[in-house]
Parts: sequence; structure tokens; C-alpha cells
Amino acid sequence: MDIKKKFGEKIRKLRNEKWLSQEEFARKCWVHRTYMGLIERWETNITLENIEKIAKALEIEIKSIF
Repeated sequence: MDIKKKFGEKIRKLRNEKWLSQEEFARKCWVHRTYMGLIERWETNITLENIEKIAKALEIEIKSIF
């Protein structure tokens, strides 16, 4: 399985567990909602800075995403 696909699926799962819409979650991460969609649909590479933003928004450690 593609690493981007695994990552995107994990982000979507974690976001849904927090009952956040994609738009709400993107706002918490300080990224555009369309960018969050690209991440969850495996259509883009993500930077380390944005991985950190996602972890903070989910209130988890970065390692928990992987």
C-alpha cells in the first residue's frame, strides 16, 4: 500500500474519532480545507510542519499517526 494512502486513511480515521468535519479540522490545523482533502485522498505529499500541525490539532503525539 502506498504510504500516502496509509497516512491519509489514518488522518481521516483520527479526525472522525474526534467528530470533526474536514473543514473544522483544517481550521484547527491552520491549513486550507482543500489541502486537507488532498491529504486524506492521498493526492499530495505532506510536509513535516503540517504533520506537526495535524498532531497538535488531534492532541496526540506525532508518532501516534504512524
